[in-house]
Amino acid sequence: MFIKTAATAIIAAAAFAGLAAAQDYSLSPNFGTTSLSAGFAPDPYGVSIVAGGSVNASNVGCAGMISNAPDVRLQWSGGRITIGAESGSDTTLVVNAPDGSWYCADDVNGFDPAIALSGSGQYDIWVGVFGGGTANATLYFTEF
Repeated sequence: MFIKTAATAIIAAAAFAGLAAAQDYSLSPNFGTTSLSAGFAPDPYGVSIVAGGSVNASNVGCAGMISNAPDVRLQWSGGRITIGAESGSDTTLVVNAPDGSWYCADDVNGFDPAIALSGSGQYDIWVGVFGGGTANATLYFTEF
């Protein structure tokens, strides 16, 4: 079930700008590009993906195993946006923000990650699996 309330705990993210990375945000996203603007509906908006991969996200200071290419690219026009993932597995988030900063999230809602960010532009998003392997997941976006 998607996160639907503003009362959901969201952890503060740590930015890791300028770190070397094996992740390649210039590659086409595995599960496409989503364009959203402030006030979008439905909210939350979800994308079904397969999380995980063979790249250790510690390359950018994050946890989990991710793919080389982003899972989803978000073109966002607005203020605050929360990016999260839901899965039956222990998933993590890795986000490259429009300014080139790297953000991480893990275990915000049980084993599901979520992260609140601000600012318009291109967000490249990876959903990792803690401990490796792959897992079906839903990547979601919400303004709540």
